[in-house]
Amino acid sequence: MTTCPYFEIHAFAIPGRDFTGNPAGVCLMDDFPDDAVLAGIAASNNLSETAFLVPRGEDVWHLRWFTPSIEVDLCGHATLAAGAVLFATGRVKGDHAAFDTRSGQLRVGRDTAGYAMDLPAIGFKPAVASPALASALGLETGPQAVFNVERIHGASYQMWVMADEAAVKLAEPDHGQLRKLDTNIILTAPGQAVDFVSRFFAPASGVDEDPVTGSAHCTLTPYWSERLGKGRMTARQIGPRPGALEVENKAGRVALYGHAPRFLSGEIILGDQ
Repeated sequence: MTTCPYFEIHAFAIPGRDFTGNPAGVCLMDDFPDDAVLAGIAASNNLSETAFLVPRGEDVWHLRWFTPSIEVDLCGHATLAAGAVLFATGRVKGDHAAFDTRSGQLRVGRDTAGYAMDLPAIGFKPAVASPALASALGLETGPQAVFNVERIHGASYQMWVMADEAAVKLAEPDHGQLRKLDTNIILTAPGQAVDFVSRFFAPASGVDEDPVTGSAHCTLTPYWSERLGKGRMTARQIGPRPGALEVENKAGRVALYGHAPRFLSGEIILGDQ
């Protein structure tokens, strides 16, 4: 029987509001077990991501992310959650926690907004709206623009830009149809109280709708920075479980800022079935 410390963190939670932000599991391990064990833990947690951490040196960890169905190449909110756990438990000696990942080395530090995270920008190119995707998204109006997003998890990604916040909020997607179309969709528009809003549907990565998606903001940030002529911006993801963050465009990189409160902590027990 083996055990590992386990935490659930609500990354990018709205300050002062319970049950907001994106729940992420964080498992602290001495070494990685077989991939089947990591996949099994993530499936049992049934959160959009579970982060697995193994130390590699002072303030450096090897970090891997799993959805309930696949391992992914980049996850923002679970990286923020991992950094929050390491700072809260006194495991970080300096100013930053560094993570060696499939997407290079990522860093998390403290910030007046809670925590700050550095991620790579993800590019995009103009595309044409698919009628099948429009129907599956349940949109009341068509998009102003559509972009193909560079592949993140091996899946096809698009960003659909809508005219206003209401068009994003009122979308009623058919998740079964979206799964058949095997495309992840970032839906975004100018915000009423913030610079921009979004929702993210990730059927191709095993998640119907992700509450607050760090990797999606790696594309949203450069797009809205160029469109609005701003560096640091405010953002909200406005699905059924909302969340809030600030973002900053940094020439090929993006910085994400947000809160990451702990919801629960305990241990995962393996080999006691």
